[in-house]
Amino acid sequence: MPAFPRIIFFGTPDFAVASLGQLIANHYSIVAVVTSSDKPAGRGLKEKHSPVKEFALLHGIPLMQPANMKDPQFLEQLRSFRPDLQIVIAFRMMPKQVWELPPLGTFNLHASLLPQYRGAAPIQWAIINGENETGVTTFFLNETIDAGKILLSEHVPIGPDETAGELHDRLMKTGSDLVLKTVRAIVSGNIGETNQDSLMANIDRIRPAPKIFKEHCRIDWNQDVLTIFNFIRGLSPHPGAFTELTFADGLTQPLKIFRAIPEQINVDGLHGEIFTDGKSCLKMKAKNGFIRLTEVQLAGRKVMDSGNFLRGFYKLFPETRGI
Repeated sequence: MPAFPRIIFFGTPDFAVASLGQLIANHYSIVAVVTSSDKPAGRGLKEKHSPVKEFALLHGIPLMQPANMKDPQFLEQLRSFRPDLQIVIAFRMMPKQVWELPPLGTFNLHASLLPQYRGAAPIQWAIINGENETGVTTFFLNETIDAGKILLSEHVPIGPDETAGELHDRLMKTGSDLVLKTVRAIVSGNIGETNQDSLMANIDRIRPAPKIFKEHCRIDWNQDVLTIFNFIRGLSPHPGAFTELTFADGLTQPLKIFRAIPEQINVDGLHGEIFTDGKSCLKMKAKNGFIRLTEVQLAGRKVMDSGNFLRGFYKLFPETRGI
């Protein structure tokens, strides 16, 4: 096996850039990068490059952006790079003729401890479900999404107040280290493979991690305080948990909540009712207490703390209960 194999890297977001940078820093031969097509973004709908593309351009790495990964022309171009190994991080599902190409295989980095949290949003769902631990896993690709044989994994604790964004950044660094470790183990021939089915027998419940859409992000104030708190931090900063506020003029606007504090206390009130001192403290009633809002964003406005929000908008509320 070559000590420094010819690697093709597949990825799109920042989460993938960290691993690509780690490989470059350790002098591995990245012969090509495959990333998503440019997409229009912003008010001017200007074509926007993916973070992985920006990195590849900066380092002069040959780049491919196929619209169809089964396109014969793309497959021929892929083969022309003669890859020994392929690495996939935060990319779309790949056809068999792509992942079976290199002799050393194609492996993926996933932001969970497989077989738990297979799917597009493992970081968010781990926090939403109140987990106190997650991790990263490398595995060889096969025909089923996130179900291939496990190579290596690393456990990572989840902080009690940690948001998905904060956990993402920590897993990104841990994941890049694991990718490097996995490449070295594959090259040396010192790599084991664990069938995920053998692990599932010891797990009471397998939790999925499906993609999260905007319509899934509305807060249900009939739920208990800790459930809502985990929901808020699991969706922070993106796509953001939200509720709707009704102002004195009858206008309804969504309010995103990025940070909050759970307060478990028995108090009368309707679920979703607003309690405030009108100055710095803003709470909303849940099943068994309050969610104290500390960082919010009204539609069309910038993110602000509760004090600034109240100074600007408190008089617009038709009814609140004082604290």
